[in-house]
Amino acid sequence: MSAVLADETSGAPLSAMMREGSRLEHTEAESSSFMAELLSGRVNQQGYADYLLRLRRVYAALEEVGHDLATTDPIVAAVHDESLERLAAIDADLELWAPGADGGVESDAADAYVARIEATRSWGGLYAAHHYTRYLGDLSGGQAIGRILDRDFELDGDGVAFYEFSEIPKPKPYKDGYRARLDALDLDPAEKLRVVEEVRVAFGLNQALFEELGARLESYRR
Repeated sequence: MSAVLADETSGAPLSAMMREGSRLEHTEAESSSFMAELLSGRVNQQGYADYLLRLRRVYAALEEVGHDLATTDPIVAAVHDESLERLAAIDADLELWAPGADGGVESDAADAYVARIEATRSWGGLYAAHHYTRYLGDLSGGQAIGRILDRDFELDGDGVAFYEFSEIPKPKPYKDGYRARLDALDLDPAEKLRVVEEVRVAFGLNQALFEELGARLESYRR
């Protein structure tokens, strides 16, 4: 276990605990075969469309739950920010990647992910774990994916709205402020560890999406 997590009474900042406590799961998700091929520019249009369709279901759940809880749960209120929302951007991108798609997709991995997000209605700390995992990832490594897609498919900026945050021109200061809001939450040591464990779960759910897509890599390769 990381030194940050070793002492439950150490008073370590929550954001540091979330980062260090999920480092292994984060690395495993990023190292999936599907993501490796995507980052190498070897996933075709259908493969990326199938990925985006799964993400659409995840973000639809994440944003619906966030809207429902932001006015009643102080933890959700601390992280909720409409400028982060990705659903409209995903729909815009799907017009290029999967024209005519209705936004639905059969996916056991997406089913499990959505169910877990719905279950976070029981406590805002669980929701914050999923919010952190997805949106800070979009503002970090997600930016590289957008650049790769734009270059390899010669999109000239089309079809990558998912990675564009027009209201957040400087991601680093925003991410610093986001982490500060997490650190300011009034959570006891046990609650912090519960949040960290849910971040691990969130990365595992993302990895399951990648594994589901990875099983189809032969049909997705460019």
